[in-house]
Amino acid sequence: MKPPSISPHEVHISAIRAQGAGGQNVNKVSNAVHLRFDIRASSLPDEVKARMAALADHRITREGVVVIKAQESRSLEANRAEALARLDELLQRALFVPKDRKATQPTYGSKQRRLEGKSVRSGIKAMRGRVTD
Repeated sequence: MKPPSISPHEVHISAIRAQGAGGQNVNKVSNAVHLRFDIRASSLPDEVKARMAALADHRITREGVVVIKAQESRSLEANRAEALARLDELLQRALFVPKDRKATQPTYGSKQRRLEGKSVRSGIKAMRGRVTD
């Protein structure tokens, strides 16, 4: 089965002014990218939406919107690619299905070792009592 991908019309990307030091050109150029992706309104399968919304990530709001700000590069296109890569990384984390844990029984040997340790400890504590002749 091919993993689901996010279509470009579901992602809203806007150019904003980057923070930090800049120089003379900083007030004229918008080179940071603000990416917004609504998980609930997306075309992803329902189980992937649920896992993505349940991720413990500060970039996902209570309303289920992923907000990513990229401003590492001075290039708008590089920042756009970085934001999309971060969104893809979140999607890859949501696509991972954890294995179901199967409960196991303790082995006979482990039960015997546990009981032997208990009896040794019991003997040590029994010797702590008063000495009577």
